[in-house]
Amino acid sequence: MRKIVAPAVAQLYLASLYLFLPLMPLLASLLFMRSKYVREYRDTLRKVRIHIAALKEGPAQHYFHDVMGRGSEVPQEIHGECVQCGNCCMDRRCVFLEPIANDKYQCGIYHSPFRKLSNCGSFPLNQWDIDRYACPSYTASAVIPIHPVPATSQ
Repeated sequence: MRKIVAPAVAQLYLASLYLFLPLMPLLASLLFMRSKYVREYRDTLRKVRIHIAALKEGPAQHYFHDVMGRGSEVPQEIHGECVQCGNCCMDRRCVFLEPIANDKYQCGIYHSPFRKLSNCGSFPLNQWDIDRYACPSYTASAVIPIHPVPATSQ
């Protein structure tokens, strides 16, 4: 069922983003309490278009299929830590990503409770997620469940 619903909901979500495109800088400013998005309206609008195009490449469907419907797959253990490369931010195309140094980035809305409801709050879910963005610092390994085996009497 998720395989049918997730793509449909993702398409509806993307269509609504295009519909509200002119309002996105204002909505982002209000939602994340950062006037920068309205002050830099044209630049924010350009970044939002790039952001939506990146969402169309799979993250929107991934969110509705994998993040909201979490894991019926074999669980994986994630190792590593963020090195601020920006790859997981839709290959540095997220509207909220901000450069902080040479090839280092940070999320402009990291502390917002709304960010946790997005793909961002769940990265990485599994090895596929890590591979998709060529993440240089995370790895995943399968979690092997331990099932006690009753001792046999000899």
